[in-house]
Amino acid sequence: MSSSAETPDLMSEEDLPASTPPGRRNGGDTADPQPRRGDWSSRSMPRWLPRAMLLALVCVGLFQLADWAFHQLINLLVMLLVAFFLSLAMEPAVDRMAARGVRRGLGTFLVFIGVGLAVAGFVTALGTLLVDQVTQVAGKLPQMLHDLIDWINHTFHTELSLDQLQHQVLKDSGTIEKYAQQAADNVWGVTGTVVGGLFQAFTVGLFTFYFTAEGPRVRRTVCSMLPPTKQAEVLRAWEIALAKTGGYLYSRAVLALVSSLGHWAFFEIIGLPYAAALAVWVGVMSQFVPTIGTYLAGALPVLVALTGRPVDALWVLVFVTVYQQIENYLLHPRITAKTVDVHPAVAFGAVIAGAALLGAVGALIAIPAAATLQGFVGTYVRRYEVEDDPRIDRGEERRSRRREAVRRLRQMVSGGESTETPRSDR
Repeated sequence: MSSSAETPDLMSEEDLPASTPPGRRNGGDTADPQPRRGDWSSRSMPRWLPRAMLLALVCVGLFQLADWAFHQLINLLVMLLVAFFLSLAMEPAVDRMAARGVRRGLGTFLVFIGVGLAVAGFVTALGTLLVDQVTQVAGKLPQMLHDLIDWINHTFHTELSLDQLQHQVLKDSGTIEKYAQQAADNVWGVTGTVVGGLFQAFTVGLFTFYFTAEGPRVRRTVCSMLPPTKQAEVLRAWEIALAKTGGYLYSRAVLALVSSLGHWAFFEIIGLPYAAALAVWVGVMSQFVPTIGTYLAGALPVLVALTGRPVDALWVLVFVTVYQQIENYLLHPRITAKTVDVHPAVAFGAVIAGAALLGAVGALIAIPAAATLQGFVGTYVRRYEVEDDPRIDRGEERRSRRREAVRRLRQMVSGGESTETPRSDR
């Protein structure tokens, strides 16, 4: 055979030129896995990266602007929230007058007049009580100073006198002047705070008037921005908020009236001074100030009674305590049964949450908000019947036997079969 027909021998690695890539040695066609120098530097920046960086900067700027605007407008938002809840409380009364042909603007004005007269009467009664107490203390101040000096001399074996105290006071007139200047500065600060509070109250009242008088227009405006399938749900939620908030405040007003009448009668019986003013104080504070209102309500009558006969303070304390139990177990369940019933634990937690979020304003509107939320849950959350199980209520079996024993005892006393069906306490 000719040598040309033979397959040529492959060249060894030693015979290949030095410039031959390693991937082509031994007859291979594999590309070089190592990138050549300068490949990364020759690549350009992705087109999306500048846009992404610009979008991120814009988002951060918008967030900072929104945060700044929110903190600047937080007072206005709180006033709008308070005005909204007040309008929910007043709108049922305005709706009833509107159904009888009274214009909504006039009805809202009449409701505002009634609320204003009630607040003015409350403030006037307390102001009269405060002024009279200050006048009495000022008239008894010299005798109180003499008694205090005699007690100090007798207890600590000193020889103080009223003339020495007056001389010491006149000697330190510079210190008194400094304190007077500080008090004057504080008066200016208090005046500014009062003016600011009056402006905020006027703003809340103005928004409340508009929300109440223009209630149908506000609802129509809100629904116009929603599809028809969502409008019915919004109106239903609005009705729940109206019913729960208005019912809560009206039930509290009735309880405050009953409490004021009861305490006024008792204060008149024991001869407590300023009986009417103290009764109004107890009724309003115990119903409209959450959590601590009951203690504040009973503290002032006890202090006033201590200035007269100390035994009256004991009687006042006993009556306030007993009446509170009667209200909790008899009056409150019956009055709030048809309006709104918030569990005490839920109310307490709502007050703590509201105070943590919005301070005193949040504490005041916390319970109506909790009542509204409870109404939403009861309306939109589906509930199922729970089967009897001793693991749920371990005392139910004992209560059932007790009810059966009471039923049999009634049958024995009546001498016949009782047709009364045992009532479940669950």
